[in-house]
Amino acid sequence: MHWKEVADVLNKPLALELMSSDIPARVAYTGLDGAPRVVPIGFHWSGTEIIICTVPGSYKVRALAADPKVALTIDTTGRHPPHVLLVRGTAVAELVEGVPDEYLQGGTKYIPDEQRSTFEAEVRSLYKQMVRITITPEWAKLLDFETTIPSAVERLVRERAREQGE
Repeated sequence: MHWKEVADVLNKPLALELMSSDIPARVAYTGLDGAPRVVPIGFHWSGTEIIICTVPGSYKVRALAADPKVALTIDTTGRHPPHVLLVRGTAVAELVEGVPDEYLQGGTKYIPDEQRSTFEAEVRSLYKQMVRITITPEWAKLLDFETTIPSAVERLVRERAREQGE
């Protein structure tokens, strides 16, 4: 996909709603042993990149250094119809001093307002350094299961329509 196509998907109101919600992203990557991994994680959407932060030396940092390709989903699969944002891209990890603003922006989506200052103070006292992982989206798809559905299901619907002479 070209960036304009990706940006068109990511800037749809439903995609923006999912990215600003308190739903964690589930980030998938290839582990050092070649096996797939997926982790739920807080994130921040910058308008062009998805940013996650983690502890220096964590397994995902080492794995992403070896293979920076990732996939992620943000979804409401517990509700009907589910809303699903799927993204694929490339991750770049950078060691930073202190706590990146994006970590606080992504992490506080899950924390009640009255607990945010305590959370921030605790985080700042714990992390002297963090790794900011910037994911550049290269492909995106939004499924609302009302106007958009998975491609394989779209094919089945077309085949059924042809068989029924529609």
